Amino acid sequence: MIQLTLIQIDNYGRFTELLGVDRESDLQILQSELYADLQRMFALRRGLVFYNRFDNMLAVSNGISVKEHEMILRSVTRRYPVSISMGIGSAETPYEAQVLATKVLQETGSAQSETRKAILAQKSNDNGGQEYVQIAHIDINGFTSKVTDRESAYQSTYLIYSSTSILMRMFGDKGALLFFNGGDNFIAVCNGLKKLDFKEIFDKFETSMNLRLKAGIGFGKNALDALSRANMGLSLIREKKVNDVIFLNEEEML
Repeated sequence: MIQLTLIQIDNYGRFTELLGVDRESDLQILQSELYADLQRMFALRRGLVFYNRFDNMLAVSNGISVKEHEMILRSVTRRYPVSISMGIGSAETPYEAQVLATKVLQETGSAQSETRKAILAQKSNDNGGQEYVQIAHIDINGFTSKVTDRESAYQSTYLIYSSTSILMRMFGDKGALLFFNGGDNFIAVCNGLKKLDFKEIFDKFETSMNLRLKAGIGFGKNALDALSRANMGLSLIREKKVNDVIFLNEEEML
């Protein structure tokens, strides 16, 4: 079982309009500061937040209780000119967990509702499965020398966004979630995926983009433990001590 939390800014569209036409830089600052603040509060509890669309963020929140979610929610409401609502979903796959988190929050009202404010909702498909997090840290082989040092900044970004779109679809088809993580790095929340799944995805990606991927995959009771092990695996690959996919723990997920 994996737990995902959807974090949504309440009635954000209306709030932005009230700021007038000269608002965009202030909104970018607000979104960045809110994301950083949420990342800090979830990380203190061994969770991990993905900025996603900034007004809609997703967090891997295994081990974070409903009460702790309420504390985070209240802290934001007290200190920001906007409020946030959260939906918590638990399921066997990350994709299903975020679907549940989304649905349970949608059931409380529209994201543009003038009355929905600082709501916390929860839904679980708990069938007694073991709670754990499996995370992959993925990067593109030689992207700096092949692309960054040769192409324009905009073209490099285009290739990254194209890669993100392709990988989101391929990981999503297997019940996993893929997020761009800066540079030429991606993080996949991928409970249940095995070596053959990664080989299939990486081979298809190479055929499509003419770029090769490598990944360290880690396991843990929470997001940061899993990601730390994934980072260790990726370091071993970069040091050329192992091949392009390595699992740490969980019997090497053959």
